[in-house]
Amino acid sequence: MFDINEILDLSHTIAAPLFEGKQYPWEVLPDIGDFILKVGPTLPEDEYEKRGEDIWIAKDAKVFDSAYITGPCIIGHKTEVRHCAFLRGKIIVGDNAVVGNSTELKNVIIFDNVQVPHYNYVGDSVLGFKSHMGAGSITSNVKSDKTLTAVRYDGGKLETGLKKFGAIIGDYVEVGCGSVLNPASVIGRNSQIYPLSMIRGYVPANSIYKKQGEVATKI
Repeated sequence: MFDINEILDLSHTIAAPLFEGKQYPWEVLPDIGDFILKVGPTLPEDEYEKRGEDIWIAKDAKVFDSAYITGPCIIGHKTEVRHCAFLRGKIIVGDNAVVGNSTELKNVIIFDNVQVPHYNYVGDSVLGFKSHMGAGSITSNVKSDKTLTAVRYDGGKLETGLKKFGAIIGDYVEVGCGSVLNPASVIGRNSQIYPLSMIRGYVPANSIYKKQGEVATKI
């Protein structure tokens, strides 16, 4: 249930080769920076502009002057990075995405057509195709006791070996406003999270998450 292809459609990201040979999607997190440094210099110069150190931005992307971006970073075609967004390295943002005002990104892969449009924090995470994080929703990427993360699910837990791991958000997932995704959260494809939710562990695909212990199946 945690296999990459069960959660993410890799045809909608430039980072697809990074997932090759891996079983679980969070296994890519330690390698995002190196992947960008490898791929960035190969991007076509008629489509991407190199801005600053190890930053490649598609020429048809719209980046507000007030946005702050450090490398390594790739920003895709027709993506919009809005006022006071803070992108602090090891970031791949796909095509037709929205990174909103005062949104902070760090060590993430954002697939095509993803929206993180208002006051979001996304760290050490992967956001699948056409997923959307409502205003003020965030990923919490480090446990309070600083121990290694594990994905919890009915019947057990799966150790990740990672200290920093926010969330894997599947394709077409809707995260409601003001929600918190605790470390090592995995949300299956096509699921919906109610506003003000606190997620911990695994939410199956095609689910409606209302609150802890109350998860309905979409009909």
